[in-house]
Amino acid sequence: MNKFMNYVCRPLVLIGALNWGLVGAFNFNLVAVLFGTGVFARIIYLLVGLSALCLIYMAMRNISKNKD
Repeated sequence: MNKFMNYVCRPLVLIGALNWGLVGAFNFNLVAVLFGTGVFARIIYLLVGLSALCLIYMAMRNISKNKD
C-alpha cells in the first residue's frame, strides 16, 4: 500500500493542491484548461479526492499504530 501511496496518491493530491492554489491566487483552473469541463475533468477531480481520502486513512492508521 505504501508504494501505491507514493506513486499515485501523493502526486494526485499535490496536483490537486496546486490547482486549488492557482484557482485561489489567480482564478486559473489548470485542470479545466488542460481537460475541459467535461467528464474527464470530473474523473480527475474524483481521483484527487479519493487519493486524499486514502492519504487521510493511512495517516490515521499510522497515528493509531504509534499510540500502541
